[in-house]
Amino acid sequence: MQIRLRVLIVAWLVIWSALGLARENSAPQVDLQQGAAGWVLLADLPREAHQTLALIKDGGPFPYSRDGVVFGNYEKRLPLHQRGYYREYTVITPGRRDRGARRIVTGRGDEYYYTDDHYRSFKRIRE
Repeated sequence: MQIRLRVLIVAWLVIWSALGLARENSAPQVDLQQGAAGWVLLADLPREAHQTLALIKDGGPFPYSRDGVVFGNYEKRLPLHQRGYYREYTVITPGRRDRGARRIVTGRGDEYYYTDDHYRSFKRIRE
């Protein structure tokens, strides 16, 4: 009886450990120091993104009243910071009458992020 109990305990520990490792290995790894975003070279972005970035650095004027509003980062796709850390700006999409899906989001640490899918993914801009 004691041997069976030991075998069951060992088997349970092996299964529990294996499940824990599998769960740990399947979780996406997020480096919050650099953010969940990958990198993109400024040279690889559309011309309109270059224009928006120049306007941001010059302090405007911006084409849309929503440019410069706080970006909440509710989906947590950028590194976590206090509210107000990020601001968003429209990257004009030719042929669109609305603001479209393209944005540059800035952080107080002089970092710039680009999204062309309305905040579903970001790439940090490398100048």
